[in-house]
Amino acid sequence: MRIISYNVNGIRAAMSKGLLEWLKTDPADIICLQETKAVQENVDQKQFADLGYTDYWFSAQKKGYSGVAVLSKIKPDKIQLGNGHNVSDDEGRIIQLDFGDIRLINAYFPSGTTGDVRQTFKYEWLTEFYNYLQNLRTQYPNLILCGDYNIAHKEIDIHDPKGNKNSSGFLPEERAWMDKLFSNGWIDTFRNFHPEPHRYSWWTQRFPTVRLQNKGWRIDYINVTEPLRDRLHQAEIYPDIKHSDHCPVYLELKSNFTAGKAAEKNKSPKTESKKPTKAKK
Repeated sequence: MRIISYNVNGIRAAMSKGLLEWLKTDPADIICLQETKAVQENVDQKQFADLGYTDYWFSAQKKGYSGVAVLSKIKPDKIQLGNGHNVSDDEGRIIQLDFGDIRLINAYFPSGTTGDVRQTFKYEWLTEFYNYLQNLRTQYPNLILCGDYNIAHKEIDIHDPKGNKNSSGFLPEERAWMDKLFSNGWIDTFRNFHPEPHRYSWWTQRFPTVRLQNKGWRIDYINVTEPLRDRLHQAEIYPDIKHSDHCPVYLELKSNFTAGKAAEKNKSPKTESKKPTKAKK
């Protein structure tokens, strides 16, 4: 099972920069997208279908904002839109898919860069989401949590840790959340294979030379729970893929996962929404 997580910073913009041509190279079986800034109807789905992908979406109520989607060549058994957090679900931040004995969570974590209000919301979101994950693990021991976390965990994950010590995305409280995650049964899959420095997944667009000089942050992750450790095969970051201010991150699992009922019987996956108000697929 090959998985990519990619914040495309607007799927229509990314498609205009060659996203489809890259998809033709078969980069993964499952591609989790964040910050789509679109709804399913905004995009010609046939373009994905022609490449063997079925697309699943959870978009924000606000047009042109946030949103997540998954392109998959493997049919999921079940799809869950959101996680029941009202504001988060209104912003289209989480979509979950079951593949046999694995639950894959594609999440777009909030950013706090616009000011105190959103930073406070980010802290509240992190607390709620951590508790949600802990409860979910009792039902689904094999979890994969991929997405744009909007947090650089350690000094090795950011080009200028001293200069950014007061920047949202590298604040002590945010980094402590990551510490807690990895101290409680989660694995940073990229660092499991790559202890080396200067490996980043996002570069600011404020200055054109930043990406050329590799002055970036590693804020995109594909992390797994401990029971999946033995299935880890390889992980990578692809900084040369440039449809966005982020780049794709990659994880490959050994293929010994249990085939799901929907895949076996070629049935349409069951879709659920934890959102108490109307949700868009």
